[in-house]
Amino acid sequence: MGDRNADFWVFGYGSLMWRPGFTYLDSVGALLRGYHRAFCIYCQHYRGTPEQPGLVLGLDRGGACRGIAFRVAGTEAASVKAYLDERELVSDAYRPRMVPVATPERRIIAYTFVADPAHPHYAGKLGIERSAQVILEAQGRPGLNRDYLINTLRRLEAEGYRDPTLHTLLKRVEHLTGMIEAGGGI
Repeated sequence: MGDRNADFWVFGYGSLMWRPGFTYLDSVGALLRGYHRAFCIYCQHYRGTPEQPGLVLGLDRGGACRGIAFRVAGTEAASVKAYLDERELVSDAYRPRMVPVATPERRIIAYTFVADPAHPHYAGKLGIERSAQVILEAQGRPGLNRDYLINTLRRLEAEGYRDPTLHTLLKRVEHLTGMIEAGGGI
């Protein structure tokens, strides 16, 4: 991992923002250009099952993504990287990358995970309607797929960021939930 005294940065854009699972020195809002946050990965482990896959976020090519950069002590870099690889590379639908991100103070290089469009779990652009249906119906070991969406939005808003695409998706999930509760089905 290089210099054990140098800080190691991690860029979170989904569940890492609200449940990093590792010790860090501090965190700061960050912007990654060249990728956007998208529900583009089918998940059979955390937010779904093999019979009813859910959707999780990935970094897909194009655009930009606001997230959080976590600063990790250089002495902890290897163990944090190992933890993240075990957590995020369960299905190999992501590719680990070192990417440049901009923070309010400077540009840094951070470790993150981008979607692999060649992987069978890559969902691509499903559209709001289909994504909402998948998210509404899916549940994995840690809970409902829609909770993943809600927690991500809450953390983004706590950082002062608004993600219109995720808000539109949540409104559609809420609408479908209302239809089911009213007995209309989807």
